[in-house]
Amino acid sequence: MKVVILNDAAAVAAYGADIFSKQLKQKPNSVLGLATGSTPIALYQELIARNKSNKLSFAQARSFNLDEYWGLAEDHPQSYRHFMNINLFDHIDIDKTNTQVPPGNAKDPRAACEQYERDIINAGGIDVQLLGIGRNGHIGFNEPSSSLASRTRIKTLTKETTDDNSRFFAAGEFQPQLSVTTGIGTILESKKIVLLATGASKAEAIKACVEGPITASCPASALQMHQDAVIIIDEAAATQLSDIDFYKHIEAENQKLEKMLEALE
Repeated sequence: MKVVILNDAAAVAAYGADIFSKQLKQKPNSVLGLATGSTPIALYQELIARNKSNKLSFAQARSFNLDEYWGLAEDHPQSYRHFMNINLFDHIDIDKTNTQVPPGNAKDPRAACEQYERDIINAGGIDVQLLGIGRNGHIGFNEPSSSLASRTRIKTLTKETTDDNSRFFAAGEFQPQLSVTTGIGTILESKKIVLLATGASKAEAIKACVEGPITASCPASALQMHQDAVIIIDEAAATQLSDIDFYKHIEAENQKLEKMLEALE
């Protein structure tokens, strides 16, 4: 697990965008795993800017989103399909038929979840998976107690998560209590994982993710088992880590190594 601590949220977004840009330049037909929530928006804005300036293309790319609310139609303003359209897909050169979001209103949810897993496999697997992290350590909608080997399925949302997300729903508006989410096992099969976190409210979850035991009580701790997981956080989200200077030193040395390897290519 690589931990990158940067000054602020803008630097976190730029660093994450660099990873996705490098991936697409090396493999234009990459399969991208995407996430919703407030944290990825700045990264998406950076990717949009690079696309519009012709520095980056999504024309050959495919994408799979982590999750969706259960019970919302695709065109519902609070659906994650709608979120992805207005925050990314409508503004880049990706073919929307190559973008998939878990089904939020399928007639047979179990069959639809199994098909989503097959679609990811048939696409060749996720090359880079983007993640955020909840205050309780959830990734996707894999809440605490989720199996670390879980697959795409219907999940009940915790009160903490619904409370956190209530700001997106108007007073009296229906707010789903269920979601369909790719599982932790599915996420861990991604070739590379990029988790973004900013702000002091995520500090406790980040400490549990990076330094705590691997446990279903903090689903994000499963990333410790991945061979290429990058945790990109700002100073505020890093405040509870045991040795911030140590992580910064490692990243500085990693940057030197990467530059040396690039010079050899």
